[in-house]
Order: sequence, then C-alpha cells, then structure tokens
Amino acid sequence: MTGPTSMPVAGIRPAAGPRQRAADLLVRNAKVHTGDPGRPEARAVAVRGGRIAALGDDHELAALVGPATRIVDALGRRVVPGLNDSHLHVIRGGLNYVLELRWDGVRSLRRALAMLREQAGRTPRGQWIRVVGGWTAEQFAERRMPTVAELNAAAPDTPVFVLHLYQSALMNRAAVRAAGFTRETPDPRGGQIVRGRDGEPNGVLLAAPSALILYSTLAKAPVLDEADRRTSTRHFLRELNRFGLTSAVDAAGGFQSFPEHYATVIDLARSGELSLRIAYHLFPQTAGQELDDLKRWTQTVKPGDGDAWLRLNGAGENLTWAAADFENFSEPRPVLAAGYETEFEQAVRLLMENGWGFRLHATYDETIRRDLAVFEKLAAEGLFPGGNRWLFDHAETVSAASLDRIAALGGAVSVQNRMSFQGSAFLDRHGAEAASHAPPVRAMLDRGLTVAAGTDATRVSSYNPWVSLHWLVTGRTVGGAALRPAADLIDRETALRLYTRGGAELTGEQDVKGVLREGCHGDLAILSHDYFTVPDAEIPGIESVLTVVGGRIVYASAEYEGLDEAVPPVSPPWSPVARFGGYQAAGDEEAYPSASDGTGSDGTGSDGTGSGGSAGDGAGQALRMAEAVAEAEEHRRWRAARDGTGSGTPPEPPFPDPCFAH
Repeated sequence: MTGPTSMPVAGIRPAAGPRQRAADLLVRNAKVHTGDPGRPEARAVAVRGGRIAALGDDHELAALVGPATRIVDALGRRVVPGLNDSHLHVIRGGLNYVLELRWDGVRSLRRALAMLREQAGRTPRGQWIRVVGGWTAEQFAERRMPTVAELNAAAPDTPVFVLHLYQSALMNRAAVRAAGFTRETPDPRGGQIVRGRDGEPNGVLLAAPSALILYSTLAKAPVLDEADRRTSTRHFLRELNRFGLTSAVDAAGGFQSFPEHYATVIDLARSGELSLRIAYHLFPQTAGQELDDLKRWTQTVKPGDGDAWLRLNGAGENLTWAAADFENFSEPRPVLAAGYETEFEQAVRLLMENGWGFRLHATYDETIRRDLAVFEKLAAEGLFPGGNRWLFDHAETVSAASLDRIAALGGAVSVQNRMSFQGSAFLDRHGAEAASHAPPVRAMLDRGLTVAAGTDATRVSSYNPWVSLHWLVTGRTVGGAALRPAADLIDRETALRLYTRGGAELTGEQDVKGVLREGCHGDLAILSHDYFTVPDAEIPGIESVLTVVGGRIVYASAEYEGLDEAVPPVSPPWSPVARFGGYQAAGDEEAYPSASDGTGSDGTGSDGTGSGGSAGDGAGQALRMAEAVAEAEEHRRWRAARDGTGSGTPPEPPFPDPCFAH
C-alpha cells in the first residue's frame, strides 16, 4: 500500500518492453473473484479512467504502473465486485441517518438501553431520540423488546420513539406528550393507540394492520435543514460503502415526493460527491392522481437517460395505491378491494406504451395473481413482453404457477431478507411449510428468472448486505432460527451474483456493472474476511476494508485508513451517529467508535462522466423532471382543488404500506 511512485512498489516492477498507458489505481496481491465466468479469478486489478483496464497477476499488470499510479496491496485478501442493493430506500435513509440511534447489530437489550440513556444526555431540548429499523428482539441476548417503563427510566424528559418492524412502536411519556396524544385522540383507521385503564395512551402504537400510525407519528419529530440533510446523506452513503456497497436501486416510497425529497442526491451528483451509484424510481404520492403523475413523468424523460451515478430507472414500487398489499406478518393477509384492476391496467398500459419500466410491491401470491391477469390481458395486445424492464418486489408467498407466468411475460423478481427480521412472526402466522420457501429463491432461479437481492432497509431490515447474504445461503433469521431446508438454499457464489450482477440487470447495466471485467466500472471491495471460506455464522460480520467506486477510494479502514475521500464532520454535533456510528459490529458495543469526519472532498469523478456530470447527466435529468413538475399548472390546480384549501397540499395516501414509508 503505497502512494504514487515510479519505483518498484510492494513487489511490482515495471515490465520490460513498450509501456502501456498507466493505470490510475492498481490493486495487487489479492484473491479476486471477478464474477465473470470467462475469467473467474485474478490476482490483480487495474483501473483507468474509472473503468477496469486489466486483470491478471502482479507481473502481468506491472506494465500499467506509472508515476501517478496508486497501488494498493490487498495483503492476500478477497476482492469482489462492488455490491448492489436492488431494493434499498437509500434516498430516504440518507435524509434521516444522522438523527437515528441505530440498534443494528447490537447484541443485548442492556447495551441498547445504555446507548439510549447516554444519547438522552446529549440530545437538546425539543429533539427526539428515534430508533428506526435494523433490529429485532431476537437479536438480543434477552430475546425481548424494551418496555415503555425502561424507555421512561432511560430518558425521562427526552422524547423517545422506538419502531419495531412493521408491527408496533414504543414511546416514552415525553414522546406521547410531544406527539400530542391524549385520551381524546381517536385511533386512526388501521391503527391503534393502546391505552391504560384510565384511558390515557400508554406509549404503545400498533399497526392494525396499517403502519400509517407508526410513520405519521414519526413524522411529527423535527427534521434536518438542507445543509444537515446533505451531510447526513454523505455519511449514510459512506456507511453503505463500509460494507462494500457501490450501487443501489432506490425503491422510492410513500411520503417520498419528487422532486423535493430527491433534491439532496441531485445536488450531490452535480457537485461530484456521490460515493454510491443510485438508480431511482418515482412513486405516485396522491391517491386519485396516480395516472396524472405517471403521464407527466413519461412525457418528460425516459428511464436510463441519466449517467453512471444517478439515473431514473422507472416507476414504482407502487403504481396505484389500491393495488398495494402490505406485510405486517403479525396480522392476517390484507384483502385488496375489488375492482382495483381498472385503474391499475391504465397505469401499466401508459408505462409500457412509453417505454417505462416499473417495479411492484407484492408480498402475497393473491396480489401477484391479480396483477398478472392484467399483464396477460395487455400481452394479448402485444405489450408484454415488450422490452421494458419490470419486476415484482418481495414475493414471499409467490406460487410456482405465478413464477411460470412471470417468466412468460418477461418479468423479474427482487427479493429481500425481510424474513431475517420477521421470520418468527411469519412462522407463527402462516406455518412452517409456508416459511420454508418464503420467498422461493431457488424456484425462481430454476426457471431462469432474473433475480436480484437487497435488504428493503432502513425502516425494518438492516442495510448491512452481509446479513442479507447470510440469510440467502443459510435460511436463518438474525436470531438463529432455521426456516428453509437445505434443498431450498443457494450457494455463496450464486448469492453474491444476486447482489452484484442481479441488481445491474434490473437497471440495464449488466454490461458495465456487477462483474470485474475489462471495460466495466471500476467498482470493487476488499473484504475483511473471505466470504467464500468463513463459517456461515461469520458472514454477517464481514465488512469492506477498502471500497472503490469508479476508481475512487470512497471507504478505507484497517491498514488503509486515511486513503479514502474525506467527508465533513457529522452535523448536528449531538447526532447519535457522531457518538455511536451506524451498524454495531462485533466489539463496537464497548468501543462506541465515532463516525469518520474530515474537511470535505474534492468530488472529482474518475469514470468518464464522474458524478459531477454535465447537462446530459443524472442530475440534469432529475432537474428536468423537477422543472416539468414545477411548471405543471394543471397539476397545481388539481391538487389545490382536491384538498379544498387552495394550497395544493396533497392529502395523506390511504393505508400506505410500511415498506413504502421507509
């Protein structure tokens, strides 16, 4: 590991003969898993201009060493293509990251409550402590959730909101007061404010079965200003880089409006400060207006017209509110209203005729079958398969017959490890047989379907991709319960492919992303432990020690600490992330490492367009979309008339799925 030099470095000597154009970055002395069947292994990787210039052994690539070449000795570690989470609420997660106390990876409730107690002493008056996703009671040694009494004891005066899966939330007395809940507050439709004998709210909120009550309550907490949102997003992207993530497909969500909630990533793309490639989706926010939104979007841009750092990928994961189910596995399966297909068909037709792809949230086979019937009707008109990329998300109970129909219509599936965190609730509700193939990943692959993997973070599952990969290869929950038999598991190489090339296939980038091959993006990770040889139980503990995106070192630790780009200090300074960091890896519970900080980044992209870009790049594409929305006078009048106030503020959508509210 040495900086630019023309002298022999870490065992590399320039080869004799004509010199090739020098590489910008050379990773040597590595066990490289390329993901490319044509050349599955290598010992060294060279990156030039943000792309893979060559693979081989140290001697073969010596000719690419020049005066400015940055050489990294992998010290025999495993190198893999950069990971790509195909269903991550990265935009929403970034806007809130520094406000959240993460219990991801914490191994005892005692430690979790100690973190909460300490944070209460650091949080200024008027602010909340929020524990939002990434944990389950099963991960704790105590195997239980905290009680409201424990929250009151840990933080008697600071509002505390603790979200537990899609099911419930706990609030201390201060949070109940801050949220304005009283004995007179009515239960919202689909939710319950649990009350004591005196009729007063006792701090427990239940999704019964809709999680609107959970997310609308969380929305009452203070938010960041734009400067802190920017810093928060940069730190969240750095946290994802920590685990080897170099790309993500943002699945949008309810209460994630375009363009206002996308402004931060657009700004970071324009300034060249994205450290993660993002392909995003657009989600109609207002019930009754979905078709108007989709029509306006399809007339403005086409998916894939952005750049390598920020690009529109299509619509969804909701097209019409009436067509969406939800997945509080502690509650019975929801029965969708009759007749939603009419408007849903119009939405799908509009997208297919305009070259737009889409993704659809669908947990249950009953929903999938109804949607497929619409697609088959349109297939009779020649719209399916139509060359548009489309997929189902989640699909825990999809049937073999439905998988055959998806394959016939040219669809794909994105699966997530929600069962890592909700497996016990699913088992209790649906039984061992259903849980043993929820979702049936092996059956999907056996049919030749395009399958990609992700987490569905951040509000329920953790964003740590290695927890998801552990679930894919073992079928075990974070609490250790084995749900799937060996015959339904997939091997480690296949699972990694779902997390690299799989995501690239969903965004049409499989020719340049997801493998280490000459001409592909220079996106890779050097791992702390060899994914292919560690015991199963140690897979969730894997991290990246050095992550490269487009030839830029965006994360570095261990022997490489300090080689990565700087990020500004966490702000506000009382942020839980400033004290505890994000995911709590083994040993962190005692050390409480602070988040990395620095003085800024030059934001220089190195893969041709970079993340700064120009008028035709991803930021430019998103801004054109924003201008079209802002200039839509008809749209403004429609919203104003609908809410009856003249303000144009849209009403809350009915029964938003918890997934959509991530």
